[in-house]
Amino acid sequence: MALFVDGSISGLDDLAARDSQVLDIASEEGINVSQKMALAQGEIGIELASLLESLKLAAWPFSLNLEPTINNIVVTPALQLWHTYCALEMVYADAYGDQLNDRYAVKRDQFHEFAGRARERLIQSGLGICMSPVPQAGTPLLSAAAGDLADGTYYITMAWVNEAGAEGASGAPDAITTSGSTFVVQPPSSPGGVTGWNVYAGQTPEAMFIQNDEPITTGQVWHQPVLMKTTGRTPGTGQAPDILKPTPRVLQRG
Repeated sequence: MALFVDGSISGLDDLAARDSQVLDIASEEGINVSQKMALAQGEIGIELASLLESLKLAAWPFSLNLEPTINNIVVTPALQLWHTYCALEMVYADAYGDQLNDRYAVKRDQFHEFAGRARERLIQSGLGICMSPVPQAGTPLLSAAAGDLADGTYYITMAWVNEAGAEGASGAPDAITTSGSTFVVQPPSSPGGVTGWNVYAGQTPEAMFIQNDEPITTGQVWHQPVLMKTTGRTPGTGQAPDILKPTPRVLQRG
């Protein structure tokens, strides 16, 4: 699972899955759905900070040597659902404000109610918290190098790994075409808390497999050998939470 701070925790497909008309209506009304998703995530982030603060007041186990912040929050299904409904509510609130169409008001109120229910589920099931969060990786830098890899186009991505071996979400892949050569993968600057990285490669974005046997040390590059692995682990979406911590209730938005 991705971290809350990795980026948008819902996508356009998630919104459309909950309301098949939302993208058409947003287009008709000139509403930027991506902007609404960002605004919804910002508001949820403020509420999550309040929920984390309430944990401190409710005897958070400080013996764990961790005082969690928003950077420790993992996107659980309940959290993603809350975000999806909040974003839908914002889209229809904007549409109603522009057109004063009662149909949009009904949708706005419906998704406001759904968002509240999703928030309650999150509070009951608990915030997903990672003790040592690993951020999502960026796109690695690819270059050709001397070698005998079969000619073709290859897609490559990477993921950071921490000292405990936990892997963060993989970055957006990039592609390189080889001809009488192989490729070298150079990671971006490493964030704090990571000790290595994994590289995934394949001939399609849907079939990339881990190429290294052990995590590559930060600061080192990967020189792809002649034989490319075509089975094994595929890029992941991030860490599972170390704990799920139910939270005391605080006043909710709206």
